[in-house]
Formats: sequence, structure tokens, C-alpha cells
Amino acid sequence: MEHNWRDYSYLQYGNSRQRKCYNTLKNIELFDHLKVYNPVLVGTFPIRIDIKDSDLDIICETHDIQEFARVIRHYYGEFAGFSEQVYDGRYIANFTYSRKKIEIFAQPVSVELQDACRHMLVESRLLNLFGNKLRRQIIALKKQGFKTEPAFAKVLGLKNDPYRELLELETVSDDDMCRRFGHCI
Repeated sequence: MEHNWRDYSYLQYGNSRQRKCYNTLKNIELFDHLKVYNPVLVGTFPIRIDIKDSDLDIICETHDIQEFARVIRHYYGEFAGFSEQVYDGRYIANFTYSRKKIEIFAQPVSVELQDACRHMLVESRLLNLFGNKLRRQIIALKKQGFKTEPAFAKVLGLKNDPYRELLELETVSDDDMCRRFGHCI
């Protein structure tokens, strides 16, 4: 990862929504409380394709789901709308702070190897290659109700499972992406 996604401080220098995101994370001390679980903010905010209703998605690595759940309940269990679920060795908590929806996801896999991080890195590469035109197209589709990966798939003309196809782009060179999807910036 050329950008240090683990250090969310870059958000304080971003656009107004990124700065609000930074303040939210700072105020609830999320990265401090979850430091041992290698938290990473993924999704739309880091790569500036968030829209008004975007939530903050944080992924973590844990090999003890029960302990992780206890930590989350301790720090965030009293927040508005708190809910949690455990399934297939994974943990998800949702809550709201200052009108901002937050989702915390954990599994016993390094954050760099989790699909959410891998998708974000591919999407970031695509945005760097194709610039603001692609960014505007993705945001427009998101405003129409598309989830992020299906929005990328639609713009890029991917026909099958958008989540799998984006992961397949991890190993495609920048030059090959430019040839496959059109003129890069």
C-alpha cells in the first residue's frame, strides 16, 4: 500500500466530509480503542467517492471474536442504534455517532487481505488512472442507489460479479487497465 491507510490522519487535510469523518473518528477514539486490532477505514471516504448518506466502514483483524465483541460493546454499546452480529467467524457492529453511521467489521484475516481493503485499493488505482471523470460517474451512480462495487462495474462494463471482478483487477498492470478500459489521465 503506497498510501498509509492505517493512519487516518490524512482525512484532516481532505475535503469537508473527510474532515468531519476525521473528527468523528477522533472524538470517539475508535482507532485508539481498537489499535491492537489494526483498524483501517475503508470504503468511500478514503478515496473521495462518498455521498451524503455514506457510512464509515472500519475493518479490523481479530483472532478472538468474543473478546473483540466485548471491547466493542464496552466502548460503543451505548451509542445510538447499536447492533451487532457474529456469523461465520466474522463480527459486525453498527451504531451512530453525531448523525454519522459507523460499521465495524472484524475477522481473523489481516486487514490488507480482507476484501473491503482489496476493493478499495483497486478502486483507488482506477480513480488515479482515470481521474475525475470516473469519480463523477461513480458518485452519480451512488446517488442513484448503486453500491460502490456495482457502480464501478457498470462504468467499466464488467458483466459478472462486480466484487469478484474488481479483485481480479489487482494483478492487472496500469498499462493493461488503460488499454482495457479506455484512455487514462
